[in-house]
Amino acid sequence: MEVVLLGVLFMIYLVMRYYLIDHETAADKDTKRFQEGIHLVRERQLEPAFDYFTNVLQKHPKSAVAYAWRGKCQLLLGNYYSAIYDLTQAVSIDNTLADCYLDRGIALYNVDQFTEAFREFDKAVWHIRDERPDAYRWRAIARIQLRQISQAENDLRRAVLLGDENAFQLLRQPPFTRPLPVNSQR
Repeated sequence: MEVVLLGVLFMIYLVMRYYLIDHETAADKDTKRFQEGIHLVRERQLEPAFDYFTNVLQKHPKSAVAYAWRGKCQLLLGNYYSAIYDLTQAVSIDNTLADCYLDRGIALYNVDQFTEAFREFDKAVWHIRDERPDAYRWRAIARIQLRQISQAENDLRRAVLLGDENAFQLLRQPPFTRPLPVNSQR
């Protein structure tokens, strides 16, 4: 009888613990907390957004989200090495932020580090998991630079299946276009 009572009490304890525990991650909380700055980035007000996230990082130096968004500002401003630094800081704090891998890959690509960019795009594809086609497109662009044409074509086709029109346009250009066979029976 005592075992049954202890089992029931333990089950009640587990149910209460599940419903009373906060299930949000630190990244989710920071994303909610920093909506003002995120809105500035989305509205392309990059200088005020950069200042906002710089101030946030002075108060919260362990915020991966703040580093990620400041890195995105740096990327959009064309400060690629600073973007790489901020995005690397973000990934070192929280390695589950998929956009950091994509943005860091874009920054690396823009400074002609194609092999490193490919690795970042590969991580982005893994983290994003078919939710957005841009990771496939960027990985294909890096593969073109690395002369991996057939794999690049596969990535672009996957991006097209996910609805990426830019990938479709890339597939219509060399090296993916094939000449029409010449009819020799005239």
